[in-house]
Amino acid sequence: MKIEGSVALVTGANRGLGLHIARELLARGATVYATARDPRSVDLPGATVLPLDVTDAASVAAAAAAAGDVTLLVNNAGVATFANLVDGDLDDIRLEMETHFFGTLRMVRAFAPILAANGGGAVVNLLSVLSWITFLNATSYAAAKAAEWSLTNGIRLELAAQGTQVSGVHLGAADTDMMSRWDVPKLDPAAVATAVADGVARGDLEILVDDAATGAKQALAADLRTVYPQLS
Repeated sequence: MKIEGSVALVTGANRGLGLHIARELLARGATVYATARDPRSVDLPGATVLPLDVTDAASVAAAAAAAGDVTLLVNNAGVATFANLVDGDLDDIRLEMETHFFGTLRMVRAFAPILAANGGGAVVNLLSVLSWITFLNATSYAAAKAAEWSLTNGIRLELAAQGTQVSGVHLGAADTDMMSRWDVPKLDPAAVATAVADGVARGDLEILVDDAATGAKQALAADLRTVYPQLS
């Protein structure tokens, strides 16, 4: 996927990783649609700003109608409620699944024909180490990200015939508002954006940004009591 000269749409581009990814794509010569539920919250000179709520079908359809020249779709919009599955608020759990799984699916269904008409292009889904492992107070988020990972694998197969490259991005914690409550080592979001753009340009189907992502993938083959010592 050649980024220079591409036309990218980035969801959740008003802050965090979405803002940094949109900025990185602009710097590499892409035309960028920067989207957010509140377009007034987007401050990115050089980008075309569009309103978009990935949980609303009409909003997704309107964005697709306004951005018919897209060749690179970056599904970044996300939410973290820090709910647990057994005792968490079901509305919070539904919101995470609605955003990460169904929101991503809505975007892909709306933009797949556009990508096909424009030569194939690429889809990038921002996933997480929590696609593969889970932690207390984030088990709902992890379930939603695991579903989005499976979705990513599925659409990769379904869109291969139209020449659309599908990449899943996995990383640990980035220094964003979403992760502000967690006292853990955090990645520079600008460095994450660089890794994402580099991976897309190389044609990587999985972009493992850091050691946490590499370790989480390796843990899929490990004994569960090793991955989760609290179960021993």
